[in-house]
Amino acid sequence: MLVLDSPAHLANLGGLLLGLVFGAVVQRSNFCTMGAISDMVLMGDKNRLRSWVLAIAVAMLGSQLLHLGGLIDLKASIYTGTSVNWLGALLGGLLFGFGMVQASGCGNRTLVRFGAGNLKSLVVVLMIGIAGYATLRGLLGPLRLWLETGTAVNLKSFGIASQALPDLLSRASGLDATSLRWILALALPALLLAWVFRDARFRSKPVLIFGGVVVGLVIVGGWAVTGILGADDFEPVPLASMTFVAPVGNTLQYLMTFTGARLDFGISTVFGVILGAFVMAKANGSFRIEGFTSAQDLLSHLLGGILMGVGGVLALGCTVGQGLTGIATLALGSFVAVGGIVIGGILGVRYLEEGNLGGAFRAMLARD
Repeated sequence: MLVLDSPAHLANLGGLLLGLVFGAVVQRSNFCTMGAISDMVLMGDKNRLRSWVLAIAVAMLGSQLLHLGGLIDLKASIYTGTSVNWLGALLGGLLFGFGMVQASGCGNRTLVRFGAGNLKSLVVVLMIGIAGYATLRGLLGPLRLWLETGTAVNLKSFGIASQALPDLLSRASGLDATSLRWILALALPALLLAWVFRDARFRSKPVLIFGGVVVGLVIVGGWAVTGILGADDFEPVPLASMTFVAPVGNTLQYLMTFTGARLDFGISTVFGVILGAFVMAKANGSFRIEGFTSAQDLLSHLLGGILMGVGGVLALGCTVGQGLTGIATLALGSFVAVGGIVIGGILGVRYLEEGNLGGAFRAMLARD
C-alpha cells in the first residue's frame, strides 16, 4: 500500500509519474539529443535538434517563472553554486557526448530503449551506473575531487552570489539581478522559439513539436514536485528535476541493497521512464527484444556506457541533466557542459564515419 504521509513520499510519486510521461513521450516522438546531432552532421536535418531546443526554451521559461514567482529557489539547486568547475564541465561533456554516440543514445534514451525491449541498453545502463558511481563515490572519486579543487573558480571571492547568468551580469554591469533575470527569462526562450519555428519543415512535424513541449514541461514539473510538493521545514526534499547519470547509479544501489539505500525522486524517475517507455512501446507495437550483433557492437556499447557514466558525473549531468534541467537555471557551468556534449557528439559521429579520432577532429573542423 502506497502511503503519502510526507513530502518525500509525494516527491517520489511525482517523480514516478513524471518519469512515466517522459518515457512514453520520448519513445513515441523519438526525442533524442544524440539522434539530433547525428541527423544534423550526417544529413543536414535539424528537425530533432529543433525539438531539443524547443524543450530547452519551454524548460527555461517555466523554470524561471517558478523562481521569479517565489515558488522555488533555483539557487538551491546543484547547478547554480558559487564554484564553477569549468574543466570538469567541459571535459565531462566531451566524454559524455562521445560516449553517447558509441552507445547509440544518451542516458535517458538508453532507459527508453531498454523499456522498449533493447537488451543492449541494459548493458549500457549498467555501465553508466557503475562508472558514474565509481566517479561519484568510488575508485575515481579522488581523481574527480582533485580535478574540481584544482580548476574550479570560486565566485564568492569576487563577490558574486551564484554562477547563474543574472548574478554574473549583475556583478559586471551593476544592474539589478532580478531585473536581468526577467529579461533573460523572457528574451532567451523567445530567441530560441523564433529559431525553432522559423523552419516550415519543423512546423509540419507535430510529433516533434509535441515531444519538445512535453519534455520541457516535465523539467518544469520536476522543479515543482521537489520544490513545492517536497517542501518541508524539517526534512525538505533536495531541489532537483530530471537527470539520469547519478540516479541510474543510485537505482542500481537501491536494487542491490534495498535497506541500505533510500528511494528518492531521482530513482523514482528512472523506474518511471522505463515503465513509460514499455507501456508506449507495447501500445504502438514497437516493442522488440534486441541484442548485440557482434563483439564489436558489444565493445562499443560498453565503452559508450563507461564514458557517459564518468563524463556525466564530471559534467554534473547529461543531455537532460545539464542540457535541459541545468541550462534552465541559467547556470554558466551548464552552458559549458552542453557545449562539450555537442562537440563530443559531433566528434563521436565523425569517428564512426572516419574510423579514427584524428580524422573525426579534422572532419569536424572542416565542415562544422
